[in-house]
Amino acid sequence: MATSKTVSKADLVTTVSEETGLKKKDVKDVMDAMLDQVTTSLDKGAKVQLTGFGTFEVRARKARTGVKPGTTEKIKIPSSKYPAFKPGKSLKEKVK
Repeated sequence: MATSKTVSKADLVTTVSEETGLKKKDVKDVMDAMLDQVTTSLDKGAKVQLTGFGTFEVRARKARTGVKPGTTEKIKIPSSKYPAFKPGKSLKEKVK
């Protein structure tokens, strides 16, 4: 089994720069713009579908009753929205 490693945004920028021959600054600018557009689209309620990779979307959690940690006090947890990612078929096949 492979060891776990975290790949940072800077690592991605470096790798893409090396593979494409583009300057790191240009790759970083494009990556920042893409992430900003994904964020903006999700904020507006749109799905972002990257064919072969996956889909980013906003999902809703219903309001519910929970228990306050350390006590038995019941608390109301309000409904909320959260970003979610569903991997595409190609990504699923490559990551086994």
